[in-house]
Amino acid sequence: MFVLKRSKNNPILLPVRQHNWESFATFNWSPLQEEGQLHCVYRAMALPAPMDDQSKMAMSIVAYTKSKDGIEFEDRRPLIEPKEEWEKYGCEDPRITKIDGKYYIFYTALSQYPFNKDGIKVAVGITKDFKKIEERHLVTPFNAKAMTMFPEKINGKFVVILGVNTDNPPAKIAIAEFEKEEDIWDHEKWNEWYHDLEKHVIDPRRNDSDHVEVGASPIKTEHGWLLVYSHIKNYFDESRRVFGVEALLLDSNDPRKIIGRTKGPIMVPELTYEKYGHAPNIVFPSGALLREGNIEIYYGGADTVCCRAKVNLENLIESMLPDLVAEKIRRFENNPILLPRPEYAWESKHVFNPTAIDLEGNVYILYRAMGEENISTIGLAISKDGIHIEERLDGPIYSPRESFESKGCEDARIVEIDNRLYMNYTAYDGVNVPRIAITSISKQDFLKRNWNWEKPSLISQAVSMDKDACILPTKTDHGYLVYHRMGESICCDYIDTLDFREERLDTCIQLLFPRYGMWDSKKVGISAPPFLTYAGWILLYHGVGEDNVYRVGAALFDKKDPDNLVATTSAPILEPEFDYEKVGQVPNVVFPCGAILRDRVVYIYYGGADSVVAGVTIKLDDLIKMFDNLWTYTDQKK
Repeated sequence: MFVLKRSKNNPILLPVRQHNWESFATFNWSPLQEEGQLHCVYRAMALPAPMDDQSKMAMSIVAYTKSKDGIEFEDRRPLIEPKEEWEKYGCEDPRITKIDGKYYIFYTALSQYPFNKDGIKVAVGITKDFKKIEERHLVTPFNAKAMTMFPEKINGKFVVILGVNTDNPPAKIAIAEFEKEEDIWDHEKWNEWYHDLEKHVIDPRRNDSDHVEVGASPIKTEHGWLLVYSHIKNYFDESRRVFGVEALLLDSNDPRKIIGRTKGPIMVPELTYEKYGHAPNIVFPSGALLREGNIEIYYGGADTVCCRAKVNLENLIESMLPDLVAEKIRRFENNPILLPRPEYAWESKHVFNPTAIDLEGNVYILYRAMGEENISTIGLAISKDGIHIEERLDGPIYSPRESFESKGCEDARIVEIDNRLYMNYTAYDGVNVPRIAITSISKQDFLKRNWNWEKPSLISQAVSMDKDACILPTKTDHGYLVYHRMGESICCDYIDTLDFREERLDTCIQLLFPRYGMWDSKKVGISAPPFLTYAGWILLYHGVGEDNVYRVGAALFDKKDPDNLVATTSAPILEPEFDYEKVGQVPNVVFPCGAILRDRVVYIYYGGADSVVAGVTIKLDDLIKMFDNLWTYTDQKK
C-alpha cells in the first residue's frame, strides 16, 4: 500500500532557449546528494540542425546542474559533449554513481547516423569535481543502454546493471561484475560476458510483448537493493504502448536474484507535461534518491522536461513482499462471514456487496441478496465485535417498492446524519439505465426494527448510467456532498437540502478518473462512504483494470474541501487472492460498500466474486501513513 506523489514544482528543469545546447529538451536526469548539495546530470538537446542527407537531427549532450533545495537549480552547463568517434552523434541519458571519490557517469554513446543498433552503445565519463571529465571510455562493444553502477562494491567487486540489446529486442536487463576499475571498459572481458549473457540476466517482463530498461542507480535498503526501472507494456504495438515506472527488490549479496517487485506500474503518464512533448506519453525514470524515509524518483516527462515524484520507502517495500502485505491487510479468520441460505428464497443464490454502520455498540451489516428470480433486496446481519455474526434476520429489511426498482435494489451505502440514516442504492427496472435512488429512516426506528423507510426518490439523471453513490456524512460550507459514479469515473454534486423530493444530481464535478495502464485503467467507483481523519477524508474506491479484476484503492480528499482530491493510492490495498474472491457469480471481484472505524482500526466489508460477504481490517495509522508527509522538507514553494 503506497501513494506516489508528484512534485508540486514539476516540471523542474525545462529547456532554456538562450542556451543553444539545451534549447529543445532537458530530460532523463540523474541525481547525487552529498553535503547539502544536489548534483544532477541530465540529457540536454539542441534544436534540430541539418545533416548531410538533408534531414535534421537534435544533438544530445550530458549537462550538469546543482541545487541546494532541489527546486531552484544553478550552474547549468555542458559536461560531456561528443568528442570521440564513438559518440560523434550524441551523448544521451546519463546515470551517476560515486565510488572511492570518483563520479562515474555512464551514458549512451551514438556513433552512427541514421541511428541503428550497431551504433548505440554505453560509454562512461569520470570526474572528481564536475568541472572536468578526466577520463572517458567506450564501455560496451555491443548494443546497450542505461548502464549504471551500484553505489558500493558487492563482495569486493564493482557491479553494474545495464540494458542489453535494447535496440534489438527483446531487451535484457543484466548484471556484470569487475575486479578492477579498468575492467569496466575492457572489451575482451565484455565479449566473454556477452557470450554467456543468459547467466547474467534478470527478466522482470510479464510477457514477451513487454520491454524493460534500467532506470535509476540501485538504492540499498535493509531488505535488498531497490531498482526503479522502466517497464513498457505492449512495446511492439504503438497504439497500445504504456510507459510505466516499476520497482524491483534485488538480493543484497547477489543482485541477480529478484526477491520482490511491484505488481504493476507505480506511475504512468497522466499529467500534461508527461502526455505532451517531443515524445508523447512517456514517464522515464533515470534517477532516485533516498531522503528522510522517502524515495525520490527523478524522471523525464515526454522526453522534454525533468520531473520528480516521491513515495514512502517503507510503504513501497511492504507492497513488494507478500508477507509484509498480509501483516497490514488482515482478512477475517472466519471469511466469508455470510453465505447464501438456500432455505430462504430471497437470498438463496448470492449475498454480497455489504454496507455497514456502527450503532449503539453493534455493527449492522446491510447486504445485497439475490434469489432464483435474480431480484436484489437488502438483508441485515448484526455483529458486536465487527467480525463474528451474532444475528441474521430471516427476511429482507428493504425490498423494491417502486416501478423504477422493480428488478432490484443494489449495492447500498448507508450514513448517519442528524440521527437519521440515509441509504443510497442503485435502482434497476430491467429496461432503463441503472440510476441512484435514496431513502432514509430514523435511527430510532432502525434500532427498533420498525422498517419505516421513507418513500425512495431517484436523484440521478436518466441519460447515463449512474451508480455507486453515498452522501458525505457531514454538511460542508457548500451544502451536502454526494459522491457517485457517472460512466467510468467518480464525480460529486453539492445539494442544498436532504429533501430528495426536490434535489437532483446535475453538475457532476469530476474527481477521479481511470488511469490507463494502471490497475484501475477501465473504470472506478466509490466503495464505502468516506470517513474523516486528521489527514483528511479517506474514500475507499474500486477500480477495474484491463484484466477485468476488481481491486480496492484509497483516495484522500481535503478535510475542508472534500471535492479536492489530494492523492490516490498507486497500488491497490485489496485484491482477489482467495477462492471466495476469485470464483463465483462474477470471478475476481472484491467489492466493498461499507466500512466502520473502531479503536483506530478500519473494518472493511466487501462482496467476494459477487457471491459471498467477507471482511478485512487495517489499522487507521497504516492507512493514513500512505498519504502523510510526502512533501515535508522540500517542494514547498508552489
